[in-house]
Amino acid sequence: MVTMTLAVPGELRNKMELFPEINWSEVARQAFNQKISDLEFLRKFKSKSKFTEEDALRLGAEVSRKVAERHKRGN
Repeated sequence: MVTMTLAVPGELRNKMELFPEINWSEVARQAFNQKISDLEFLRKFKSKSKFTEEDALRLGAEVSRKVAERHKRGN
């Protein structure tokens, strides 16, 4: 296993010290694994997608327009 050193803000470190029973290295390993799984899923999903940036911009504009209309109606 490789050793990694992480820098955390002092305030976070102080809060972590309130829970000495927690294995913070294990928490970090689990978080890294989850993030990697999420990124691998997104990469795989993206590679199969035919959705273009233009499609995303068009859909985003349509959603924004409809949300604005809903707010104008007071719903």
